[in-house]
Amino acid sequence: MSRVYVVIPARYQSERLPGKPLQLIGSLPMIQHVYQNAKHAAVDGVIVATDDARILTAVEFFGGEVCMTASTHQSGTERIAEVIALRQLDDDDIIVNLQGDEPLLPFALINQTVNNLRRYNKAAVATLCEPIENQAELFSPQVNKVVRDHEGYAMYFSRAPIPWYRHGFAKTEKIMPPDYPYYRHIGLYVYRAGFVKRYVQWSPCSLEKIEALEQLRVLWYGEKIHVDIAQEKAGIGVDTLEDLERVRLMVSSNS
Repeated sequence: MSRVYVVIPARYQSERLPGKPLQLIGSLPMIQHVYQNAKHAAVDGVIVATDDARILTAVEFFGGEVCMTASTHQSGTERIAEVIALRQLDDDDIIVNLQGDEPLLPFALINQTVNNLRRYNKAAVATLCEPIENQAELFSPQVNKVVRDHEGYAMYFSRAPIPWYRHGFAKTEKIMPPDYPYYRHIGLYVYRAGFVKRYVQWSPCSLEKIEALEQLRVLWYGEKIHVDIAQEKAGIGVDTLEDLERVRLMVSSNS
């Protein structure tokens, strides 16, 4: 059976929260929370991929596996492609692209997504979504939405509320559609190493550029993405200082 590796792309620079991977949650840096959580999943290894010596030092300090990569990569997938090359991973090996700002993501969701890639043979990529519960999420451009077909394959991803609820959204006070479930995409990707090698050879597409969503490149070039509904709540991702404070509060209250 193919091996499974979690790769965590981690950059120091962040527009809204510089040094995000090293921000403390409790007594540990965020990247350590993400790493240790991933280690509980049914995987063969966890690797942090970074271009910053400070992150390299932090991961080595807590005994994690880390790979130094180039600073020129435009996406986490490109950084993962370098890890695949440096570690000489087999094309059939399964790669979990785990965001370094998801310290609360349950490791069970990693297992769910890996199993789905194995189950759905038409899928080049497996990922997850969860229901959107309020207007703020639905209309926030920071929340990525996804529309799926009857088999669970992605039809489109967008920062806009999709599909457009013609009668409800045209009103001044926009209302949630009563009979249609909207879904938030969870930024957890699982694919095989051979697919990553193909992906980085494709030129970025116009949809990917205008939405700033790299997964649209997969659909543009005719590959399928299976999007399952997460079996557990994904937890809060950290994009801003406000998010970080919420996560700190949740971790401290559960400790």
